[in-house]
Amino acid sequence: MNYSNEELLDAAKKLMRTEANEILNSAEKIGFEVVEAAREIFACEGRVVVVGLGKSGHVGRKISATLASLGTPSFFLHAAEAVHGDLGMVRSEDVGLLISNSGASSEITALLPHFRRIGAKMIAITGNLTSPLADHSDIVINAHVETEGDPLQLAPMSSTTLELAIGDSIAVLVAMLRGLKREDFAVFHPGGALGRKLLTRVSDVMGTGEQLPVVKKGVTVKDALFVITGKGYGAACVVDEDENLIGIFTDGDLRRLMERSGNDAFKTKIEDAMTKTPRTISPDELAAKAVRVMEQNEISVLIAVENHKPVGIVHIHELLKAGIA
Repeated sequence: MNYSNEELLDAAKKLMRTEANEILNSAEKIGFEVVEAAREIFACEGRVVVVGLGKSGHVGRKISATLASLGTPSFFLHAAEAVHGDLGMVRSEDVGLLISNSGASSEITALLPHFRRIGAKMIAITGNLTSPLADHSDIVINAHVETEGDPLQLAPMSSTTLELAIGDSIAVLVAMLRGLKREDFAVFHPGGALGRKLLTRVSDVMGTGEQLPVVKKGVTVKDALFVITGKGYGAACVVDEDENLIGIFTDGDLRRLMERSGNDAFKTKIEDAMTKTPRTISPDELAAKAVRVMEQNEISVLIAVENHKPVGIVHIHELLKAGIA
């Protein structure tokens, strides 16, 4: 059919409003059953077995993944595969989270006796409170919708959106009960941007040993420049006779010195040209903190110090490469 762009856009907005309204309506009607479900999952000594079929199965996979990402062991069990052998993965200490709009599909109802027989608790998310699934479950969460939003009222749309929202709500409540922190979340996402920011330490990215540019008090600026050039950090740590850090000499210090002294700058003793109060950081600090220190002080290099001695150096470019900055 020939629809105008405006008509198509109006249809898209109508569908989104329909789904949003179904979630809002459910939020007004939902009760403590969602809290009971979260507490049951929090107390679970096994895993959360999320069961679904068809479109609800796709939703179930996402809910299972969300639970796992928040620290709750979970796996998805396809209802059709379950009745052909995969039920062996379910144990009495597990909790089943079964998702079905009708609550009456043969694949779902076939699983109910097994869950009951082995003693695993069952939580149902269903749009039919008089269905076999609702009757056999320990906790039932109402996911009924008035309209799917599909013009033909055939494709699951509002119902699956609501199922997902309810699953996310349960996952959030379980995370609250666990006292989950950002650092805990990062442990489950070490490869993501948040994981890198919350897990990477200064010691993981700093240059150490032969990479560390160090010069002794008493050398000339000319001698220090050979070290700076050779190490590639644009700076050198200045230490005293006991290897304690007493300053830093950077490209910026050199420019300012040359403005004052001209060619005599290269003969200057390093302690007369260095910055005597360098910004430092512990190697055990998060690399993200090093970024903040650099940004706040408008510097590009930071010295890692232990017991007053330089043990490493980190440049903003290394932090960028590591995905921290």
